[in-house]
Amino acid sequence: MVNDKWLMISEKSTQNFDSLENMVIYTDINEIDKNQWQKLVTRSRTATFFQTLECYEFYESLSFMTPFVYGLSEDNNLTAIICGYIISEGNFIGRFFSKRAIVPGGALLDLYVSNEGLKTLLERVKSDLSKKAIYIEIQNYKSYDEYRLVFNSAKYNYISYLNFYVPTYDIPTAFGRLNDELQKQIKLSEKNEIEWRATTDHNEIKAFYAKLKPQYNKMSKTALFPLEFFEKLANLPNGKIFIVKHRRRILGGVACVILEGNTLYEWFSCEDDGKNGYDKNDRINRMLSCSAITWPAIEYAAKTNIYRLEFMNVGRPSDDKKARDYKRKYGGQSVELGRFLTINRPVYYYVGRIALKYVVSKLRR
Repeated sequence: MVNDKWLMISEKSTQNFDSLENMVIYTDINEIDKNQWQKLVTRSRTATFFQTLECYEFYESLSFMTPFVYGLSEDNNLTAIICGYIISEGNFIGRFFSKRAIVPGGALLDLYVSNEGLKTLLERVKSDLSKKAIYIEIQNYKSYDEYRLVFNSAKYNYISYLNFYVPTYDIPTAFGRLNDELQKQIKLSEKNEIEWRATTDHNEIKAFYAKLKPQYNKMSKTALFPLEFFEKLANLPNGKIFIVKHRRRILGGVACVILEGNTLYEWFSCEDDGKNGYDKNDRINRMLSCSAITWPAIEYAAKTNIYRLEFMNVGRPSDDKKARDYKRKYGGQSVELGRFLTINRPVYYYVGRIALKYVVSKLRR
């Protein structure tokens, strides 16, 4: 049984972790037992793809971000993992003011992780990253309601954000949950020579990226990841890029990652904007295919025993409801899972928010 009394931290200068009698905090990937990590993913109620070793290695392979991972062991059992990346955009000044640490998916927690162990881990992450990132944002894809007080005590403030789930138990059920208009459009898309499938082809991914970039830059407050991200994601064991195609033209698609047997996460999506002077028949096909953009991912999930698709982020409850209404036609529901934010340098944070808008606007040109 974990002792609720705080234990004294004794620093060990020759190792990459702190000893706490029955607790160990790891700050280096090589110190974490990979078998214990995989077992924790399997049994944790907060498991997501984004806290797996595969995801860490994916981050590590990318040239434009710096990954980090922290682990907590209690009584020789791995009970928590926090995995994310540090990223920035623009020139030297822009990178300085936009440097942030992002933890997609939230913390990977064992059911029996102790409150004091989790707090110590969170404080260590904040301490280590305080000089490397202006702020740390933990984006939750599972519920952390029972741990909220622990996060707050470690100076991580809760912010309301919504996610959106779509059940994908089997194809008939998934298709039946679509609204009538979407069912009709998918059937018509199939009749109009529109196909959808996963791809690893460089040219198809490049065409997908060309569609995605202007749409993402128009809607997002941050710059889109480089093409490198999508080319490498498509070749992950649990990464997929699904494209929607009419004859030789890419009309749109989705980039996804998968927690096997659990959830498919739609990370990025785009559809045709209809501004390329298509003839009447092409415009009809475009209209039909746009509504089918996410269906390939839902269909794949239903075929491979993945029980739900997650859109990951549909904004704050107070934001425009258009994004949620658009996704609701797929038969899912929104749920507030929120985020945890800790600001390491308040002045830089508020200046950085203005600087980031400027940097992103420059990158969009």
